[in-house]
Amino acid sequence: MHPLLSLCVVWLLSMALALEEDSPVDSFPRDTIGLFHEEGVFNYSTMLLREDLGLLVIGAREAVYAVDLHDVSKKLASVKWEVTQKQRQDCGNKGKNPECKNYIRILHEMEDNRMYVCGTNAFDPECDYMSYTDGQLTLEKKTEDGKGKCPFDPYQKYASLMVDDDLYSATSMNFLGSEPVLIRSPEVIIRTEFKTSWLNEPHFVSFAHMPESVNSITGDDDKVYLFFSETAVECDCYNKLVVSRVARVCKGDVGGERTLQKKWTSFLKARLECPVLESQLPYIIQDAYSWCDPEQPWTSCLFYTIFAPQSDTSDLSAVCVYKVSDISKVFSEGKYKTPVTVETSFVKWVMYSGEVPSPRPGACIDDAARKAGINQTLDLPDQTLQFVKNRPLMDQVIQPVGGKPSLVRKGAMFTRIIVNQVRAEDNKTYNVMFIGTENGTIVKAVNYNGEMFIIEEVHVFKSPEPIKILRFSSVTNQLYAGSDSGVVQIPLATCERSSTCMDCVLNRDPYCGWEKETGKCVACSKSQNKVIQSVQDGDASLCPKPAPSTPVNQSVWVGGNLKLLCTNPSNRAATIWEQDRQTLSPTRRHHFLKDGLLILNASDSDAGVYRCLSVERSKTNEYTSTVAEYQVTIALSGKGDDIQFPHAQRDGPSVAGLQVAIVFFAIAFFGLLSWNIYKGHFTRSCICRDKSAQLSPEVHEEMALDSSNNKQRTGAESKPLVCDTNNSKSQSLYYLGMARGSTGEY
Repeated sequence: MHPLLSLCVVWLLSMALALEEDSPVDSFPRDTIGLFHEEGVFNYSTMLLREDLGLLVIGAREAVYAVDLHDVSKKLASVKWEVTQKQRQDCGNKGKNPECKNYIRILHEMEDNRMYVCGTNAFDPECDYMSYTDGQLTLEKKTEDGKGKCPFDPYQKYASLMVDDDLYSATSMNFLGSEPVLIRSPEVIIRTEFKTSWLNEPHFVSFAHMPESVNSITGDDDKVYLFFSETAVECDCYNKLVVSRVARVCKGDVGGERTLQKKWTSFLKARLECPVLESQLPYIIQDAYSWCDPEQPWTSCLFYTIFAPQSDTSDLSAVCVYKVSDISKVFSEGKYKTPVTVETSFVKWVMYSGEVPSPRPGACIDDAARKAGINQTLDLPDQTLQFVKNRPLMDQVIQPVGGKPSLVRKGAMFTRIIVNQVRAEDNKTYNVMFIGTENGTIVKAVNYNGEMFIIEEVHVFKSPEPIKILRFSSVTNQLYAGSDSGVVQIPLATCERSSTCMDCVLNRDPYCGWEKETGKCVACSKSQNKVIQSVQDGDASLCPKPAPSTPVNQSVWVGGNLKLLCTNPSNRAATIWEQDRQTLSPTRRHHFLKDGLLILNASDSDAGVYRCLSVERSKTNEYTSTVAEYQVTIALSGKGDDIQFPHAQRDGPSVAGLQVAIVFFAIAFFGLLSWNIYKGHFTRSCICRDKSAQLSPEVHEEMALDSSNNKQRTGAESKPLVCDTNNSKSQSLYYLGMARGSTGEY
């Protein structure tokens, strides 16, 4: 191989290794127990926990999967539900080509242990029954019309709930999405009236079932609550105003005899208010989660809801909590709104102050109604039914607990919420909120006597994508989050992330405590020993004094740069750097970075002991801990043999691509060099070396003298930097002088 080609190949390979070391490697900021993703399948936004079977059933695009509840990375069974070519073609003819697939949107367990599943089916919704036997998922092919049960559009907001094999669904009845409906099926089909006073361009969020008939002293019926947002009909606005609502229907409602036939006779709705920092426009509900204490009656149940702004002028999200008893009271005792025509054209909604018929419009059948001979909604008088048909909106606005949001946070918008109760070491129970965001993170927060405390925010997906569904299993005590790309399984607490007692206690996580015997931050539920924990105050003085740390030796050349790493364990803590017990301040040579200290142009004064301190204040005191400690020495130039440099990983897709590119350029260079040799372009270099012997003795003497001097200075043989085809003495001296420069060095 030509020497010049060899030099080029060596240079290219050395460049590849240098770039390889500098190539960033994708990092996953949190270790999850399991991750499930099927190649070529997306939109994992429907889940069903089958704890009796040890399964997590996942509905995705044109497929349903059954994975291990304890490790979702283990796929146990799957079944495809794809649309036919004709269905795809018909859908494409309607202008819906990108969405002409079957997106699974409904997954519910039935009383006979089967599952009810529905999909968009290329804008022609269908439902079927599915069973899991002998480790296999099987669709029974007993397809039913899914209109009114499942949305046509896979991106349309919807809600569904299964109660005693009755499916409650909130979606659209038609292809265009212009006929919203709240419907119960399949036995006795009851639906909402198609009027804007009932549902006006709604966006459905979620359902909740309240067993209000249990131990009821009035013989009341169970209720089903629906959370949604819609365009307000009662607002005197020039532009459309969107507001948040909660609606309620009775489980035993079978419609009216003449008025409201096969329609809800108990449909009532009220406005939800979540006041966020005096916002001009009301915030819009995004998700709701009902939490009930199993040892308490339904009146103690709470609705945890998340709200987002309806304009792009704000990046705040909020959590508002509502008492079910407050909502129930508005529907059972509150006043109604009524439409009033103003100036023969404009309709204004005002509080109804007239006489309310009996039985009360929208009320469920109770013992008082039965005494009056009304045993079912078919027996209700037309006066009551006509009233609720025209006036389903309540006048009173429902306020959250405390009259304000429980949590307001700036950043990525909230998408989903789930709540779990835990008993801490102080023998008190706390409701911990897990909130999914549009960036693929989960925010973990808890309320300590009115103080909302954010414990952590962790990434659960490699790429920032919205979390579309959250579920919790009481069997595994773990969370399950779904997005477009896959499903992850997440522990309720990652106590092992706290390496010190102070960090463990200041984290104020009710799931975690510091175990003295093992010297670790552990889950309280798994520890047999007494642990140190202070969730309400964060009292780190309970921790034993830490053992003195041993400094890590670091060396740097005079005039060199050195970075001392220090990662603060808490976002609530401040970082302080000390040199020989003296606090450092940022200067032109000392730069405080997020992950350490950078020393530029090091000198003898930079030697010493450096400490990185974390200073955090809790409700009780201010606590300081040593995060990192270094012994820095200054080495003379060329003698820093003990200096260690960080090594990057040497794998990744970018490195492979770079190596392929280098091989390609090497082959291209070899071909170009061969072509030049074939054309004779490199023959003159040989002539140049031969003719150099014909230079005058004076030139040879001066060149020899310079070569000797350079050998003494550099210890290496000097090489001619230019090659000339002319043998004139003046030109040779000219090029030689240019190569030496003013100092005589090459």
